[in-house]
Amino acid sequence: MSRSDKIVFGIIGGGWRAEFYLRIAQAIPSRFEVGGMVVRDSEKGRLLEQRFGVTTFRTLESLLESVKLHFVVVSVPWAVCPGYIEQLAERHIAVLAETPPAPDLEGLIRLHRLTEAGARVQVAEQYPLQPRHQAILAIIRSGLLGEISHAQVSVAHGYHGIAMMRQLLGAGMKPVNITGQRFTTAITAGPSRAGAPAEERMNSSRQDIAVFDFGDQQGVFDFSGDQYFSWIRSNRLLVRGARGEIAQDEVRYLEDFRTPIHTQLRRINAGENGNLEGYYLKGIQCGSQWVYVNPFEQARLSDDELAVATCLLKMADYAGGGDSFYSLADASQDHYLSLLLNRALESGEPVVSEPQPWSLD
Repeated sequence: MSRSDKIVFGIIGGGWRAEFYLRIAQAIPSRFEVGGMVVRDSEKGRLLEQRFGVTTFRTLESLLESVKLHFVVVSVPWAVCPGYIEQLAERHIAVLAETPPAPDLEGLIRLHRLTEAGARVQVAEQYPLQPRHQAILAIIRSGLLGEISHAQVSVAHGYHGIAMMRQLLGAGMKPVNITGQRFTTAITAGPSRAGAPAEERMNSSRQDIAVFDFGDQQGVFDFSGDQYFSWIRSNRLLVRGARGEIAQDEVRYLEDFRTPIHTQLRRINAGENGNLEGYYLKGIQCGSQWVYVNPFEQARLSDDELAVATCLLKMADYAGGGDSFYSLADASQDHYLSLLLNRALESGEPVVSEPQPWSLD
């Protein structure tokens, strides 16, 4: 698909996450168009039509009969996601599923059998595609840090955090031993999906910390759900290789064994300090190199929205016969390890992964 072709996609679901796709289509109408949405609740559908100017349908059949789509985004609760993926696979329609694609191991294995039979499914795992994470992964893949041995990830819960850890380490489907511990502390309540707090009150904050031992590589998972919205809890990331490391935005590496280089990741925004290009992220530099360039210039989108928009671009290419970008197998491994993580945290005992059908292909 060329850059000038508009990507027309459908959405199943009308919840909070589905609205990310609607905002992206509104912000970049030259690139994206929501051809229609399946929203079973007629009142919710009416409100979405008013807010976003999109057409909603009550059934999948009515959506598919009314508009030609490049692919369909499935953004519904875990329990019903596999059913919609199966229905679309039967119709030979490419699917971009939200995370996770199924709630349990049995469901993941059943979906894997669909892909073995030819179903075209990708998963909208957006965290590795966020601008800063793309920049860090570009540095790792350049070889600047040498062989990566260790990653500490405190950026997202469960399967999202595990997806980042596996990408940073390049761990693939390696077996892993997981040990973990859960802590509960007090925190002053902050914003939520509904907005800023209306009053001061105290909440309980749960923090999960776990070590993922891949043998020759280690990952540390550390996350508290408050980090998504809290004004006083920050994300953290550390990646260590044989010749350097990245800690937050600080990049350290050896030019040769006697010459250490210290530099930083630097976000470059248009619209600052009198710049008249508009306000948007241009990209991220490390020293003199661009390690991330925003493909959606002029669009005022958050980093998470930029990542989801990148998923849509890659999905359009995949649906047209291009390469996989985040396979059902990868997403299934993320969620499988997330299920094991929860078991380790709840039991306090080590848990060891076992090979699954998607890891044996």
